[in-house]
Amino acid sequence: MPRVSEEHLERRRQQIVDAAQRCFARKGFHQSSMQDVFAEAGLSAGAVYRYFKSKDELVAALASNAGTDIRAVLIEAVRRDPLPTPAEVIGAVTAWMSENTGPEGRLRLAPQAWTLALTDPEAAGYVKLAMTGIRGMWREYAQRMLDEGWLPADTDLDAVAAVLFGLLPGFLLQFLIVGDLDPRALERGVRSLLPYGPA
Repeated sequence: MPRVSEEHLERRRQQIVDAAQRCFARKGFHQSSMQDVFAEAGLSAGAVYRYFKSKDELVAALASNAGTDIRAVLIEAVRRDPLPTPAEVIGAVTAWMSENTGPEGRLRLAPQAWTLALTDPEAAGYVKLAMTGIRGMWREYAQRMLDEGWLPADTDLDAVAAVLFGLLPGFLLQFLIVGDLDPRALERGVRSLLPYGPA
């Protein structure tokens, strides 16, 4: 296939994903219809269905995109030199998260994708892949902390990764639903609980 055609197809796919993101963020996944997505994208039903067979596929794509973005933010943070403290890493990631939870922000959809993953095996596959990618970055960070001497030699790095990963959904739910938590508060809490870093 000619390169220009591949680029056109990818642009069209992204156009649909962006439209779905706006619809789902505004109205919620269950309240939005595929017709809403067609209208938002300015495309026919056939054009949209060429790329996505259902709303579930769109949610899965959005979850995958959000997971990729968070993983990229984590990669940049955990691979810094000198090694950042846990509070600094959490601060960087949650600051990015808070900036992407506005009225049409893609991270507003994350809790909906998690719920869908409980009942839809295909969505579960996408969500699990996104989550394990993010947890893998925390595992890499835990290894760096161990190498730096910040953790005991017998530390269960998978357990550390799971705990650090758990801070992100917890932050997102409090930020979106309770509405009284900002990234700086979470960073302060992590600094108090995990005061690792250079002596």
